[in-house]
Amino acid sequence: MTTAIVLWLVVGSAVVAYAQWAAAAVVHGASPFWYVAGAIVAYPLFITAVTGFWFALAWLFRAQRPAHARLGIAGSARLFANEALAIARFPRMALYRWLIREPDPVSASAPVLLIHGVLCNAGVWYGFRRYLAARSLGPLYTVSYGPPLASIELFAEQVARKIDTILAQTGAARVAIVGHSMGGLVARAYLRRYGTAKVSTVITFGTPHNGSIHAWLFPGACLAQLRPGNKWLAELNRFEDANPPVRMVSIWSWHDSMVAPQTSGRLRCAENIEVTGVGHNALLTDTRVRALVAAELERVAKPGEPAAREGLAAARPLPRLRKVSS
Repeated sequence: MTTAIVLWLVVGSAVVAYAQWAAAAVVHGASPFWYVAGAIVAYPLFITAVTGFWFALAWLFRAQRPAHARLGIAGSARLFANEALAIARFPRMALYRWLIREPDPVSASAPVLLIHGVLCNAGVWYGFRRYLAARSLGPLYTVSYGPPLASIELFAEQVARKIDTILAQTGAARVAIVGHSMGGLVARAYLRRYGTAKVSTVITFGTPHNGSIHAWLFPGACLAQLRPGNKWLAELNRFEDANPPVRMVSIWSWHDSMVAPQTSGRLRCAENIEVTGVGHNALLTDTRVRALVAAELERVAKPGEPAAREGLAAARPLPRLRKVSS
């Protein structure tokens, strides 16, 4: 709820300030046309500037890319445009209370919990959730943890309570977890602290399993835990080479705009699936990523095929990479 309130305050304050400035200028004889035009283009220009900044930082600290992951001019333009469009949808976070409805309590064997990333809330799952629901997956639950800058350990506590609620409402034995960005680390922190008895599988995408340089731009406990080389992250990854306690999948992009270096998205105990030409926030809207997540959830939902057993049998000491073409 805190993130939504902050968004309302920031956007509302900006609109009021601009309106007052424009009104004062018009009273003194300025043409209202330019201020109306400015209001129309202000948001797209802001989104373009923010997107450009993230990509510039990600490029400076990028991982060395193999030949198959290099984009031409057209591919780079699509990459930028899709990421900008994905960021432009983030006002949905201010409306998440109306856009995201919890499922009615109903008996189910394969519930799914969607965990959002840093400085976000459940509103980011609006389109993704509809995609999964259209494939009869779920029931689909979300959690909006907070306050936004608190420790990931606190978020894991909130996820634990949410999982208990889901299992009580559905009668299921386990829940599948899908985490975007920091949401993947929240899921892993939950597993370390509470064990695996209540979780069937963990699917992460755009998660900085080994940190991201972008985390140095913000204050807060969770951002400190996202910085490369910090003690919390090192402890979380201490047994990264061991067999995973449940089936784990990490989907990551060679062109992630907010995880740098991009190979930080690899997790040695998981099945790693690489994609190209997709920015960090566009992972939420990309059809390939949605299809990959849906496929993993479908295999969990099949009766008689425990995902945890499959994950243990398939685990290897080195990253298992699967490529998905652009």
